[in-house]
Amino acid sequence: MKKNTLLLFFVLAGFSLCAQNKETKNADKLFESYDYVEAAEGYLALVEKGNTDAYVTKQLGDSYYYMHNTVESEKWYAKAVQTKQDAETYYRYAQMLKSNGKYTESNVQMKSFSALAPDDQRAKQFNKNPNYLSELLNKEKLFVVDKISVNSQRSDFGASLYGDILYFASARNESNKIYGWNNEPYLDIYQSTYNADGSYSEPIPVDELNSRFHEGPVTMTKDGNVVYFSSESFKDKLFEKDKTHKLKFGQVNLYKAVKENGKWGSITPLPFNSKSYSMGNPSIDADGKVLYFASNMPGSVGGTDIWKVTVNNDGTYGAPENLGNKINTAGDENFPFVTDDAILYFSSNGLTGFGSLDVFSVDLNKDEEPYNIGKPVNTEKDDFAFTFNKEKNIGYLSSNRSGVDHIYSSIPVCKGQILSVVKNAKTGELLANSKVVILDATNTVLYTQMSNMNGEVLYDVECQKPYTIEVFKDGYVSKSFPVAKISEGKVTVDAVIDPIEVIVTETEIILNPIYFEYNKSNITKNGAAELDKLVYVMSQNDKLKIYVKAHTDSRGTDEFNLDLSERRANATVAYIISKGISVDKITGKGFGKSEFKVDCQENCTEEEHALNRRSEFMIVK
Repeated sequence: MKKNTLLLFFVLAGFSLCAQNKETKNADKLFESYDYVEAAEGYLALVEKGNTDAYVTKQLGDSYYYMHNTVESEKWYAKAVQTKQDAETYYRYAQMLKSNGKYTESNVQMKSFSALAPDDQRAKQFNKNPNYLSELLNKEKLFVVDKISVNSQRSDFGASLYGDILYFASARNESNKIYGWNNEPYLDIYQSTYNADGSYSEPIPVDELNSRFHEGPVTMTKDGNVVYFSSESFKDKLFEKDKTHKLKFGQVNLYKAVKENGKWGSITPLPFNSKSYSMGNPSIDADGKVLYFASNMPGSVGGTDIWKVTVNNDGTYGAPENLGNKINTAGDENFPFVTDDAILYFSSNGLTGFGSLDVFSVDLNKDEEPYNIGKPVNTEKDDFAFTFNKEKNIGYLSSNRSGVDHIYSSIPVCKGQILSVVKNAKTGELLANSKVVILDATNTVLYTQMSNMNGEVLYDVECQKPYTIEVFKDGYVSKSFPVAKISEGKVTVDAVIDPIEVIVTETEIILNPIYFEYNKSNITKNGAAELDKLVYVMSQNDKLKIYVKAHTDSRGTDEFNLDLSERRANATVAYIISKGISVDKITGKGFGKSEFKVDCQENCTEEEHALNRRSEFMIVK
């Protein structure tokens, strides 16, 4: 979403034109008309002719700022600030650097901004917590964010779900007039059906609400009979004339529509619309009694603020009220959305965030500070127009993180818990001080904790994801416990581990038999559990060296069995080394069927064959 806008066409507050001259006249006129695409081309043409003074480079920085081309904006602001600039230029430069992930460089410019405007709320917030980034990055993940199918190649944003219908604004209508601010068609309101399987129907325009002007996001009353939406004041011939530049300046205004025979009709402007200021992006509360919106009307703290107005039973309205400087800043606050339980979501570039617009929440029933809801909802780019449908448990977010405004679903993270209880497999004893590790599906370690006196470790996890619990304790065989996808609530995992019981003679470490499957050399699950005991013994004695002897049963030729036993010896040695034992501490060799455990000749039972295909662990040193 472009800066200082209620839609894509919000009127800017005052321009700095002190360095205008005849050479910049044409580009300045385009800039003042909000035709930033062509204005930038005009200023670039001057640069190519050798004009790189601070005014031209600042105007280029501002042009790209409003188009939200963060890379180009950063480039030209960097040139502009080589000459002393006004405080707001340093602030915008800092925001562009932050949007490009350059937080250290951004902080340098914020210090310049703070020195010039120490009383600005944004400067005070920065000075209060200059190391804000680590705090933001450590926030708990609240939503899972995914791009949805209704998006086009143009700007799509401001989605809200009412019943099964998703409404949003889009610039996809190529037959519409092109808007010079961003070189895209004018905005229309569209709708799409949200299906039971989570898919969306092909979007269609809401023709009754659309006009030849911009139309923006809608909000709907609970009964589904009234919508409020944004459009242009030109619709009601409300505009101001700039005779010097031969321009007409319109505003964003609010409109109400009523459903009549299944269609939207009786479109009326709200009585506090004006040709002098803008209002847009409305949100009606659950009772249909309070309408929230964004505006730069007199009494605003900064550029655009969040306001509210009472909707009376007789259809009249109270006086608009500013939500105050706990929510509103000297920057821009926009896109309010109030949930059924009075949680207000809104976007701000004045509160501390990752960069550009971030989404914040605040409980209107409590006296608390706005809360940055963190990643992945917020990014270094513009993130805005967050809405939520409690019945369907799905929210929507708009963001230009991909370079174009698009709509993303925002589904609350499902929270579950895994309680692991570590026990001795033989006695059932609860094992305290066991190291318990939880890993995700990619085997990334999420947390490591020690079990308490009851052998317990409790983990908070996301639902519908598989996990693995690994348990380690001296004197016990390390073991993994897969945990299937869980639902909300608590799942208990009995982490039962075997005590290490081995017989050590002068010549051999005797384990339970390391059996192999017929004609195979891979380490079985039971075999691995026994080898882990050997790993533990070797880890406790760094002077110990082991020689592995691998054997087969009597079936097959001598040559075949010798090769098979060699592979088994190699597999056993490789497993031990994979567990951290030094390669010079263990060697092995296959002996085929040359040394039987049970010399049963041609009359061996299956059990006797199994005893013969074994591994032995001889102490070398």
